[in-house]
Amino acid sequence: MGRQNSSAKGGQSLELAYISKDGEEGFPGALKAAVIYNLTDANELHIEYKATTDKKTVVNLTNHAYFNLAGQGSGDVLGHLLTIQADQFTPVDAGLIPTGELRDVMGTPFDFRKPTAIGARIDRADEQLKLGGGYDHNFVLRMPMDHGEHLAARVEEPTSGRVMEVWTTEPGIQFYTGNFLDGKTSGKGGITYPKRNAFCLETQHFPDSPNQPKFPSVVLIPGEDYHTVTTYKFSVEK
Repeated sequence: MGRQNSSAKGGQSLELAYISKDGEEGFPGALKAAVIYNLTDANELHIEYKATTDKKTVVNLTNHAYFNLAGQGSGDVLGHLLTIQADQFTPVDAGLIPTGELRDVMGTPFDFRKPTAIGARIDRADEQLKLGGGYDHNFVLRMPMDHGEHLAARVEEPTSGRVMEVWTTEPGIQFYTGNFLDGKTSGKGGITYPKRNAFCLETQHFPDSPNQPKFPSVVLIPGEDYHTVTTYKFSVEK
């Protein structure tokens, strides 16, 4: 179900809603979920996620948008400069499922605490990079005390000067470098997307959280409201 709103927060808004019936795909509870996309007049894509349930269940909503700040058909994203506000990441096993460890980024190819080209270390002889074919990992974000929306990541494309900031209320962000793109998928204008021609920054609770007691909980119980916010802010660095 979709509903348009032309005046929300000074921009154009679209609300999508879905009811996942009790037992659908093995999940308990009738989950009522909604995602509100708002494209603001300040060049922001504001995404709000909401959900309620009538039985104890698990919820961890995100999006899988691909970005290339140089524009479509411009080649790979390896020259983009990335900063992630994270001191730790969650290593994965051969199936790309987190092992439960929270590993420090210091001294690893996963240290993006300062602006670093995406491709600077992507082909380094590192076990985690080999498992993912590049970056396909969740980063543990530094959270403010009030758990409000905070800066999670910043990406700059040096040639164009385009900048994207990711702000979120979520504790994690999945950084993916399009390692499995194969050039067979066509997008706008028939442009195809080869390997590493786009990246994703997916805000979330950590993957596999229901099986990892040390990870932030994704359990939702009746009477509670699931509510998270993520904003992608776009600008030009002159």
